[in-house]
Order: sequence, then structure tokens, then C-alpha cells
Amino acid sequence: MELFKTYKLWDIEPVKGLDTTLWDKDGVEYTDLYGGHAVISIGHSHPHYVKAINDQISRLGFYSNAVQNGLQKELARRLGKVSGYDDYNLFLCNSGAEANENALKLASFATCRAKVIAFGKAFHGRTSGAVSATDNPKIRAPFNATDHITFVPLNDAAAVERELATREYAAVIIEGIQGVAGIYEPTDEFFHTLRTLCDKYGTLLILDEIQSGYGRTGKFYAHQHSGIRADIITSAKGMANGLPIGGVLISPAIKAEYGMLGTTFGGNHLACAAAIAVIDVIEDEHLVENAARMGEYFRKAFNGPEGIDKALKEYRGKGLMIGMELKDEYVGLRDRLLFEKHIFTGAAGAKVIRLLPSLTVSEKTADKFINAWKELTR
Repeated sequence: MELFKTYKLWDIEPVKGLDTTLWDKDGVEYTDLYGGHAVISIGHSHPHYVKAINDQISRLGFYSNAVQNGLQKELARRLGKVSGYDDYNLFLCNSGAEANENALKLASFATCRAKVIAFGKAFHGRTSGAVSATDNPKIRAPFNATDHITFVPLNDAAAVERELATREYAAVIIEGIQGVAGIYEPTDEFFHTLRTLCDKYGTLLILDEIQSGYGRTGKFYAHQHSGIRADIITSAKGMANGLPIGGVLISPAIKAEYGMLGTTFGGNHLACAAAIAVIDVIEDEHLVENAARMGEYFRKAFNGPEGIDKALKEYRGKGLMIGMELKDEYVGLRDRLLFEKHIFTGAAGAKVIRLLPSLTVSEKTADKFINAWKELTR
């Protein structure tokens, strides 16, 4: 048997990591400024994280959700405190797509409505409901086609209100910052208008913070820059630094009924121990603040007082969620950074380089990238 060939793979196999450094099977060293799609929030092999996992697996790695699990309760308490949503409830699952799937289902249960507004260029995952709300026909199979989803342009409040006025919509789902699309931000005004319109028409506001959450933008969740509150928030990626876990933060106004949501592996003992360790490190090492500070460090290097970097058409993002749109003549720079300078970055299409490093990233590591960029574009 061979693997189903659904990924385009670089001929690189990392076998060891420490903070923002990776080593491949041949001993070649790489600087990691992508964190495996924004998953590595506290750096590779953080000692506190490694100890927490080892200690937990030596006791109990898994039991089902048919029994009490004090680690789930501890994670809910800690996440509520660090996020500012301590009056909300938490449902634990295994991934971002699953978190969004459950959020959409929950909104439909709560409102007794079926329709959802999503936005142009949105990405919410690859499971059935989540991919239906994802604006990419290439990954939305005929099976996923549905009249329940309406796509409107990002930041078009008038289009949102025209739809919500029908009072048919269970939810509006929106990313704190659109990641896969290439780092596009809802404006503060649009977020405030969405909140007002959802309240007016009895629709729930779901904030997909899978990629933009967990301190990445310099606030715990990206929508908190705008000062609004969501009815439902979804988390995953950086939540357990690589172990599979997802979470749905749910307003206390939404009441649970036994059996309405469920999962076998979600919130298992090992994943919860890892997630608690991540919060420990985020708090102890002030990583949300570091994300804000280092985000400005990168911004000033590429979009500072002297203007935008010559290779760039646009610099976008907040904190350590950065999109760098290249001019046509610099397309291919991402591969050169990887193969010539041994620096991992992400992409959105051919023209946008995405930086999603660990929240522990330092000025020294940032300077490696900045200097490599200058050498390749001079």
C-alpha cells in the first residue's frame, strides 16, 4: 500500500525541532517561520510541554467522554481566563474543521434555522459543513453543494443586511483574519456592524479563530482588536502545539441538551494535558505580548518609515499573522528562501508569502529572515 497522493511534498523530512529551528534527516538546519500551518504556538519541543505530555501519557493517555475528566474542566477554566471568555462554555473536539462543523450545527439547533452567511475567499475546513462554507470550488465536492450557504463579499455590510433581513439565517461565520486567502482583515467597522446586525435579526455570530487565535495577532483572539464579542468562537491549530485538539467556546445564552454534540477522541487526557501546558507557557513567557511586539518588528522591516519593501506589492496582517504579497518579478521567492536559505514560510497562491511562526520568535530569528530576504531581492 502507498499513501494517497493528495499533497505536493517538498523533498525535505524534518526529524527534530527546537523552538524555531528544525533539522532534517540529513542534519540540515532550517529556520521555521511557518510552524506547520500556525500550529506550533510555543516552539518545537518546549521543555514544559514535553514534560507535561510525558507525565500524562505515563498515567493515562485516553478514556472516552463517558466518564469525568478533570483535565477538560481545568482546560476550560484556564482558557476562559486567558481569553476573556470565562463565562462561556467549552466543547472539545479534534480539529479546526470539526470545531466549525459543531459551531454551525449548534447555531442551527439554537435558532431553528438552516441558512448561514459566509464570506468570499473564506476557508473553514474540509469536512462536510465546514467545506460548504469555504469559498473554494476546487475542494467543495458536488456532495457538499448546498443552498444553505450564502457567500457575500468581505466587509460588505449592505450585502449582509439584505440577507439577514429575511430572518432565515442561523449564523454568520467569519474568520478573525482570513488566512488561507492570503491574510485579509475584516475592518473594525465591519465587525461592529456584523455584531449589531446579528443582534437585530436573531442570528448568531461565529468567529473562526482557528488560525488567527491563541495570541497570534497580539490579542488572544483577533476579533478582540475590534472590541466585539462573538456568540461562538472556534479554536484549534496552536491550541496544543501539534497534538490534535479543537474547541468551541459557546455563549451561556446557548443551552446544551444531552447528545446534541459528541466526539470519541475530542478532549482526551493527553490532548488536554498538552493544551494546558500551552496556556502555561503563553502566560509565563508573555507570548501574546511577544507576538504583538515581534509583529511590529517584522512590519517595520518591510513596511517602515522609508516605505514598503521593493519586492512587495502589499504587506498585510497583525502580530505574527503576516501576508506579504509579491510583485510579479519576485514570484518564486518562497522556494528560494527554503532551498537557498533554509527558511520555512507559507504561501497563499504563487504571490503571497505567509509568516506564521511560533509566538516565541525572537529578533535574532527575525533578522535571519530579513537578511536572507534582502540578499535574495537586492
